[in-house]
Amino acid sequence: MRVFVVNSGSSSIKYQLVDVETEHVVLSGLLERIGHDGGDAVDHEAGMRLVLERLGSHAASIAAVGHRVVHGGSRFTAPTRIDDEVEQAIAALVPLAPLHNPANLAGIRAARLALPDVPHVAVFDTAFHQSMPPAAYTYAIDRGVAAEHGIRRYGFHGTSHQFVAERAAALLDRPLETLKLIVLHLGNGSSVTAVDAGRSIDTSMGLTPLAGLVMGTRSGDVDPGVLLHLLRSGLSGTELDSVLNASSGMVGLTGSADMRDVEAAFEAGDADAALALDVWAHRIRHYVGAYLAQLGGLDAVVFTAGIGENSSSLRARALDGLGHLGLEIDADRNAARSRDARVISADDAPIAVLVVPTDEELAIAHAASRLVH
Repeated sequence: MRVFVVNSGSSSIKYQLVDVETEHVVLSGLLERIGHDGGDAVDHEAGMRLVLERLGSHAASIAAVGHRVVHGGSRFTAPTRIDDEVEQAIAALVPLAPLHNPANLAGIRAARLALPDVPHVAVFDTAFHQSMPPAAYTYAIDRGVAAEHGIRRYGFHGTSHQFVAERAAALLDRPLETLKLIVLHLGNGSSVTAVDAGRSIDTSMGLTPLAGLVMGTRSGDVDPGVLLHLLRSGLSGTELDSVLNASSGMVGLTGSADMRDVEAAFEAGDADAALALDVWAHRIRHYVGAYLAQLGGLDAVVFTAGIGENSSSLRARALDGLGHLGLEIDADRNAARSRDARVISADDAPIAVLVVPTDEELAIAHAASRLVH
């Protein structure tokens, strides 16, 4: 079975044709600058026609289309077959994800128009976290205000966290239902999730992907009073949004959102880079400790995504000083370069530390396949 996976951005369409049984990517590509001068297409509809031209004869083999959708709100708790009603419901959630859901919708509409006779499936970043208990997702604000505006913790990167948790269980050769895991999705966008018996019970991102860990350009956790202070000091809502989402995190602390640049600056003796890395690791350890307590035990910490998969030094920094909790990385195993899922703790470690590559497109393909067959 082949699933056509679409990840539509505001001016881009990233796509893969995946053979689900073999997990082989038959064809992949990216359209950029859609709607801009010199771009690949004038709009998403034209872009999708171009994608189908690139697929050529492979288009006839598409059994389903899987769409990444960032925000599913409280309604969508699992991958969902798309019809007109579901499309309208995704549109109604735009206020909760104004930067993402409109772009996801553009891809859905273009693909449904181009491939009307193939089932389309929405796979939501938020769905995996709908298993969180009320104590974890409820904010302590006025209940009426929260209900009116849909304010609660939703969490994101759920497709990645679920995929990585399943692969971690396979690596450990244990049923996922028996495991307590902390998954660290560390990239330009970062989040951490506590996974108990295959279910998300807490996660660091909140109403939006802004909360939690220090990210490339996003602040992560900030005292809400800081935001009120900045508003009273003259920043507009638009300016504050830009500060928190585009000029905070590592770029705000060091001038660069790329952790490779930050590490290089640190090695050269830059004090700002040293502090930024300390803040980054401090926040990770804060969540690891908190989630260990929430889980009531821990079988493994799992690193994934760009930083988590590729930087041995940052993995070591993230868990530095947690030996008293049973979390220690074996230096040689950690330094060994590999693209495979692997254990980087000692064989006799009380808590395993793993590196498991994520593959959100493959996860979406599997989810779509399971739903339509």
